[in-house]
Amino acid sequence: MLHAYAKSISPLLFFALALMLAAQIVAADTKQIGDAELRQGTQDTSGWYHYGGNYENWRYSPLEQINPDNVAGLAPAWIFQTGIAGTMANSPIVADGVLYVTSAHNHLWALDARTGEALWYYQYALPGDLRLCCGPSNRGVAIHGDHVFMATLDAHLVAINRHTGEAEWNVELGAHDAGYSATGAPLIVGDLVITGVGGGEYGARGYIDAYEAATGKRRWRRHVVPALGEPGNDTWAGDSWKTGGGPSWATGSYDPKQNLLLWPTGNPSPDWDGDARLGDNLYTNSVLALKPESGEIVWHFQFTPHDVWDYDATNGLVVADLQLDGEQKRVILQPNRNGYMYMLDATSGKFLRGTQYVDRLNWSTGLTPTGRPIINENALPIPGGTPNFTCPGSGGGHNGGFTYAFNGSTMFVPSIEACVKPEVAPAEFIEGDPYWGGGPGETEGDDGASYGIFVAIDAVTGKIVWRHKDPHPFFAGVLATASGLVFGGNQRGHALAFDAKSGEVLWQFQTGSSIRSQPITWEMDGRQYVAIGSGAGGVVPSFMGTPDITTTGSALIVFALPK
Repeated sequence: MLHAYAKSISPLLFFALALMLAAQIVAADTKQIGDAELRQGTQDTSGWYHYGGNYENWRYSPLEQINPDNVAGLAPAWIFQTGIAGTMANSPIVADGVLYVTSAHNHLWALDARTGEALWYYQYALPGDLRLCCGPSNRGVAIHGDHVFMATLDAHLVAINRHTGEAEWNVELGAHDAGYSATGAPLIVGDLVITGVGGGEYGARGYIDAYEAATGKRRWRRHVVPALGEPGNDTWAGDSWKTGGGPSWATGSYDPKQNLLLWPTGNPSPDWDGDARLGDNLYTNSVLALKPESGEIVWHFQFTPHDVWDYDATNGLVVADLQLDGEQKRVILQPNRNGYMYMLDATSGKFLRGTQYVDRLNWSTGLTPTGRPIINENALPIPGGTPNFTCPGSGGGHNGGFTYAFNGSTMFVPSIEACVKPEVAPAEFIEGDPYWGGGPGETEGDDGASYGIFVAIDAVTGKIVWRHKDPHPFFAGVLATASGLVFGGNQRGHALAFDAKSGEVLWQFQTGSSIRSQPITWEMDGRQYVAIGSGAGGVVPSFMGTPDITTTGSALIVFALPK
């Protein structure tokens, strides 16, 4: 019928109709990724549907084909060179044999997950006057139905048809010239696309937004810093709440058992000058438990009240059921940038335990029974910098969102050991300009004293099971599998596989550039694949540790055992 009709229309129109028909046929034959698939998470081993693997952010897969006995034979199955300079910090999504991967500057590809062949490519047009504190990274997309969703560096949210690569709606999250940006992967809950924003280094007041997946209509907005008259506003002196920061750039978790959205929040502004914002500064450096249908706050917990060290609480949140003192409890676990591993009651936010997981921690001398840090007054920023190094540094003990894994009752946590001498300085708020009030000051990394550790932590007791030391800080994420392996990467460009029981390095592969991405795994045609992104595209700022080894474009390397 289409062939007959073509006789009466122009060739260009015929071609357009053919593309539309082809897209409809593909969509009809493609596996839909809806609520059931998203709730399955990595239990469906044919895909990787969430940034953290599942709603609870375990970064764990039940796959066992690649195991400690054969991992030494792991080799590249295919490599996709993006050609884009800049840090590859993403975690790809895999669905129905297609892999969706982003790079810096909001480039997005759909690749054949078997071969790496590009099926389509989308480039988001960015303005030339971006305000970026920490580089042009993008951490990935979310998937739902016929779309993938990407947040952009100019603080937009875009819905892209996952069959054709065409953008179908685009909404503004915030004004980029006021300091707003977005780098995190969105989270899908029901029919909502939920995302946060960056901008804490510019005094931009952060928030968490929910949009209808079908239309892009905003359903609700929850500000991190409460306005005048709202609970928590009295923790800000005067009008300091108006420029109080509280970015929400990381991806949250979702507890399907309780129908609670869990979102980590970032630093107050100005970062280092606490005298400009006296008080605890709620709800910065916190976890917020929200009703996903409305954004209403159910409970909160603040990790670092009145933060003056830039200890964002934006690391990922693991939700798990653990046996504690003979009783099963639903808990939240987070290795915070401040150097403590926290356990909270997932139903109430009550503090259950906090233990040090970094080698060195001196900004605090411990935690109270309610989880409030006991401050070391000698570690407070002063003009010109503290006389002694403060640990952890501004990079935190652990940094990068979802960069840990849950396997049984063991947490696997990569760490940054780089201390600083933080300094405070006067700051004037000018919209769109950096609003720091000081800085990290001198860094140990400048004289080679910084390093990285990778630790396995018993989630029940908080005790360290094993510890691996590396000459450079760890910025990459990790992935655990049921076979007893933990995958990760280091600053020297090595993709790594560790024995989950002992910490022994069983396999490594030099990728050619530093690794800061999040590994994933899936299975197709009876074969298990592991994907690790490589590329940092520049040097690490001095307060984050030692420089990268290359400045080349980024690449995604997919590994498998030989056929």
